Amino acid sequence: MRNWITRAETSADIPAVHDIDLAAFETGLEAALVDALRADSSWIEGLSLVCADDTGHLVGHALLTRCHIGDVPALALGPVAVRPGQQRSGAGSAVVRAALAAARDRGERYVVVLGHPAYYPRFGFTRASAHGIRLTIEVPDEALMALALDAGHPLPGGTVHYAAPFGI
Repeated sequence: MRNWITRAETSADIPAVHDIDLAAFETGLEAALVDALRADSSWIEGLSLVCADDTGHLVGHALLTRCHIGDVPALALGPVAVRPGQQRSGAGSAVVRAALAAARDRGERYVVVLGHPAYYPRFGFTRASAHGIRLTIEVPDEALMALALDAGHPLPGGTVHYAAPFGI
């Protein structure tokens, strides 16, 4: 297993993060979304994390931005991206774990993700509908997941309100 270096994104990382998002997804929509989120009030400094190999070359990125579950502040995880040549190497898991740890360290309590149901449970995410959490759009039930970062504060129920750039 490789020893990935994770850290908060810096302004110097922005072009590399853009390239990672372009390479990891079939279209440029996720790269454009990250750019739009950077300019949005949902952006939280320190919660855009990157993953580098031992030479310092950036290979992965995970983003947490402000959303709400009903009226309760939460974070939305995504996009999460890894360069195609480094996928299935542990880079994605390393950067997601780092992002969740950074959120926990900041006192954040809840995270939602709309993603692959076979991937995110390894981080503790569970089906959001089991907690009464839903979206205003139709998605496969198993794709919307949620995580309480603090066991002392169970997940609230309600509709997820994403930042405007998500268009949801």
